[in-house]
Amino acid sequence: MSGEPAAPPVPPEDFRMLMANFPTGVSIVTAIGPGGAPIGMTCSSVCSVSVAPPTLIVCLRRESPTLAAVLARGSFAVNLLHDGSRSKAELFASGREDRFDLVRWRHTPSYGGPHLVDDAHVIGDCVVRQTAFIGDHAVVFGEVSQVGNHPDEKRPLLYGLRNYAAWPVPEC
Repeated sequence: MSGEPAAPPVPPEDFRMLMANFPTGVSIVTAIGPGGAPIGMTCSSVCSVSVAPPTLIVCLRRESPTLAAVLARGSFAVNLLHDGSRSKAELFASGREDRFDLVRWRHTPSYGGPHLVDDAHVIGDCVVRQTAFIGDHAVVFGEVSQVGNHPDEKRPLLYGLRNYAAWPVPEC
């Protein structure tokens, strides 16, 4: 220890402002919950960790039913949303019980979780390899077992400065 006094904690509103200024992609993390019901939530805390083995992290609220299903099942899917899916990002952030009734989804035994077939432009199926609990969230390390994408040329949905946006179309 350096012997210097600890700095006072950063107020939550300052931390939220810091992170709001870091634009990121938008995903919906899905899993199969109790009794085989689909479950999921909007998540912008996704990050690559390793190429070998292919591993990513998602950060989910500690009290989230989605986290409980991910940990119980040991697998999940990361549905990376395209720029036409803002309404689905908002729906899955809302906590509505009927959200899977309002989207088209598919699930097979080889999937880590339900695939949002109309709203995701790329989907990664993951197996839980490790978790860490920090504050009010859990960091879930998922080894990617398969990747699926839709052939349509879609642009990723982005979120930053408390607004949604799309990746700009490159000029030729």
